[in-house]
Amino acid sequence: MTTRNVLLSGIVGSTAYGLAHEDSDVDRLGMFAAPTEDLHGLHRPKESHVTTHPDSTLHEAAKWCRLALGGNPTVTELVWLPDELYEVRTPLGDELIGIRTTLLSAKRVRDAYLGYATQQFKRLYDRGDGSFSADTRRRTAKHARHLWRLCHQGFELYSTGALSIRVENPAAYHAFGEEVAADAMAALPLLKRYESAFDETRSVLPELPDEAPAEAWLRRVRAHYYTPDASV
Repeated sequence: MTTRNVLLSGIVGSTAYGLAHEDSDVDRLGMFAAPTEDLHGLHRPKESHVTTHPDSTLHEAAKWCRLALGGNPTVTELVWLPDELYEVRTPLGDELIGIRTTLLSAKRVRDAYLGYATQQFKRLYDRGDGSFSADTRRRTAKHARHLWRLCHQGFELYSTGALSIRVENPAAYHAFGEEVAADAMAALPLLKRYESAFDETRSVLPELPDEAPAEAWLRRVRAHYYTPDASV
């Protein structure tokens, strides 16, 4: 990652979950701060930088906060990674990790995680009866694994207010993926079970996230990266 002012970045995706195969890509996710002076002109700086080979995504600090406050599962995991998966940690990045629970809310976590899982199921169902190419079967199995992971992680956040990145039994996830690759409807009971679990469980999270800590943190970021233009 060559973007300036990276505050926090690490390895995410299948490698982080413990679900990677030998040929799996290594995905990286991070956050950067745009120079504060660049935010004052007619044209705002680019808010995301995405590259492939290697696969990495960097979001500008404000965009990352908006996504996290909305319950986005992909960005949320950045502040819950095991220590060994971080590749860049700055004091401001550590501050953000310290306020990670304030970004959470019951409805947004449920809607985001269960919503993403439901989208995964729709992809699986739309692929048909399993009589497709080996490559499609591999992708179907991968989507099934992530459907289960999203359900599990979302319910964990909803019910406990904490997030475990690594799954406890990778072999079971792989077996589930192969089962669903053969018959997409095999994923439906799991999805329904988690829907019921959400319905029957009172969340420890508030109804709305507390935006104040994120706002204060972002203002510290802007102050840190503010350098007045001497030519003006």
